[in-house]
Amino acid sequence: MEIRTLAVGPLQVNCYIIFDDLSREAVVIDPGDEAERIIGLLKDLDLSVRHIVCTHGHFDHVGAVAELREATEAALAVHREEVATFFSSAEMAGFWGFEIGPLPEPERLLSEGDTIQAGNISLQVIHTPGHSPGGLCLLGDGVLVSGDTLFAGSVGRTDFPGGAQDRLIESFRRLMAFPEETRVLPGHGPETTIGRERRENLFSGLL
Repeated sequence: MEIRTLAVGPLQVNCYIIFDDLSREAVVIDPGDEAERIIGLLKDLDLSVRHIVCTHGHFDHVGAVAELREATEAALAVHREEVATFFSSAEMAGFWGFEIGPLPEPERLLSEGDTIQAGNISLQVIHTPGHSPGGLCLLGDGVLVSGDTLFAGSVGRTDFPGGAQDRLIESFRRLMAFPEETRVLPGHGPETTIGRERRENLFSGLL
């Protein structure tokens, strides 16, 4: 499993390209902005995108979805509890002074335990609500893509519509049960590990 990271847009969202080096099949996670840059890297790496996955529907994580889907014809996937947030992202963007275009209908509505497949890569869907109702993480080969559920040293905010602190705390505790060597690739900021977050995260006192 190979991973490339692009920090995109004014909010510097981490867009992850995860691919199978043998088949060149890929999953693109959270294409929040700069579609041309993402598409250019996919072409440079000679990748065929099987899935576009949004860890949640906030505008900074979905802004390049439409252009990327049109360019790749990949299947768009969001959690089934995130559809309303996904389609309200343009309104949210406007509130923050940004603009995104219309979003396409997802081909897959994900649930806990579903898998995203690309070549020999299999990513398991983990429903981690709190930052948003249908927030999700993806786990595969010792790597956890955590979206805005878990950051290095902190967690996602819960004051947006659909946010819930009690659910986020529950999700945080669940993630902390994974092996400490698990790599964590968050929605913003540097990567970390579960072990480091158990020791250093501001919310670790809740364990």
